[in-house]
Amino acid sequence: MKYISFIFFLLPFIFFQVVHAAPAVSVIPETVMQGEPFMVQIEGAALLDVKKMSFEGKRLNVFSYGGKPSALVGIDLNKKPGTYDLNMVLASGETLTKHVIIGAREKVEAPLGIPAKLGGNTPAARKSVVLSLARENAALNGLRSIKKALWSEKFDFPVANPIVTDAYGYSRKTGEYSIAHKGTDFRAKEGTPVLAMNRGIVRFARETRIYGKTVAVDHGHGVMTLYMHLSKTKVNVGELVAKGQELGLSGKTGYAEAPHLHLSVKIGGVSIDPMKFMELF
Repeated sequence: MKYISFIFFLLPFIFFQVVHAAPAVSVIPETVMQGEPFMVQIEGAALLDVKKMSFEGKRLNVFSYGGKPSALVGIDLNKKPGTYDLNMVLASGETLTKHVIIGAREKVEAPLGIPAKLGGNTPAARKSVVLSLARENAALNGLRSIKKALWSEKFDFPVANPIVTDAYGYSRKTGEYSIAHKGTDFRAKEGTPVLAMNRGIVRFARETRIYGKTVAVDHGHGVMTLYMHLSKTKVNVGELVAKGQELGLSGKTGYAEAPHLHLSVKIGGVSIDPMKFMELF
C-alpha cells in the first residue's frame, strides 16, 4: 500500500515537469546562405511569453504564425559568412540562445548592356544609370513599415504561372560597374496581371527611371514586396490591398528590354532571395 501512495505522490511532480518543459527554438531553414531569409519559431511558448528577440543585437519583430511566436530575418547578400547569435528573453526572465550559421553564396557574374532608351552602352550612360539606381534605392529603402503583421496566411506568387527567367544574387557587369540582381524575374508577357502576394498597405506606386512603374506593398514588421517594370499600376499609395488583388500589369518600363516581372522582397530593409522567402511558407 505504501508503494501505491509513493507513486501517487510522484504523479503531480511528473505532470508539472512535462507541462513546464523548456521552450524549443527552431530556425527554418537550418542552413542559411548569404542573401537568404530565415524564420525563427518557438515551440512550447505563447506570443505573450516572448519579451524580446534579437539577432546580432538588433531587435526583431515577433508575431504569431501557425500558432507559434515567430520572427523573420533577412541576411544581406554581402553578409560575412560565419556564426551569429540569435537571442531571446522570455517573460519569465529565462534567456535562450541559438547559433545561426551563415554560409557563403557562390559568386556569379554576367555581362549586361544598357538599353538604348537609357542611353546605350556608353560611359556616360553607365554612370547615369548607377546614379539613378542609387537615388531610387534610397527612396525605396526609406519606405516605412507598420509595426504589426498585416497578414496571417502564407504568401503566394505574384503571377499565375511563376516561371523564373532570371535568378537572385548574381552580379551584372555593366562596363566598369557591377550591379547585384537583388530580385527574381518571372516570365510575364506584356499585360499579365500582377497580384499582391499577401495583405498589406501600398507604400509606393509610381514610375522611376531604372525600375520603371513600380508598386511596393508593406506587409508589416518590415516585410515589403516590390513589383517592378510594370506597364500599368492599378493601386494608390495608402491603399490597403488584399492577398491576390491586382496591383498592375507586367511590362518593360525602366531598365528592361523585354516584358517580365521583377520581384524584390525585403525584410527589415534587406533584399533577400524571393524564391527562398516563398519556401518558408
